[in-house]
Amino acid sequence: MYIESNDPEGAKVYDMIIRQILQDLVLPPSIDDMRAYVNPDEVCFIIAIKMRKTSKHITLKEVAKVNYEAEDDTTVVLIDNENYLPHILKKLWETNGRENVHQPSRYVIHMKGEHEVSDLVVDDPQQNLKRRIYDAIFRIVPEGFKIMKDISRDDIVSVIATDELIKDEWVEKAEGYIVELNTPKTWD
Repeated sequence: MYIESNDPEGAKVYDMIIRQILQDLVLPPSIDDMRAYVNPDEVCFIIAIKMRKTSKHITLKEVAKVNYEAEDDTTVVLIDNENYLPHILKKLWETNGRENVHQPSRYVIHMKGEHEVSDLVVDDPQQNLKRRIYDAIFRIVPEGFKIMKDISRDDIVSVIATDELIKDEWVEKAEGYIVELNTPKTWD
């Protein structure tokens, strides 16, 4: 974790703030490295966080059985793992409409017609982690910095924030942080 600033005392304070927020959101085990730039004179804040690899996404067929019953013209989903039930319902509501998804009992879901939903991603740990990191960033960004530019790539979440127009040099600095975080560390 590296914080760059023209104000050494401010950098120490921001280091403490960032560590506390990440700790509160239980993110340190999920983060590989981080870079931040704080410049109160230019009214600029840049942060880039490299996420650790997560487990692969979960599809519906991994946590439930999906069958089409032709006589009733109904797709039936039998839940095997109740832990994913909220995720399953949310995804089915998104793809088929809430009014078309019926749950007659705790472990059974019916949908009128034939639906190919076996490969539907019901949980994506990488996206969940990314969402939590964005939550942390929005808590970390100084108050009043309403203009933001997201330049995230792959497993690096990076945001530039200011209350003025975003300068090209800030974008270049953020891009530099992304390159740094993507460069494998070597031990000499």
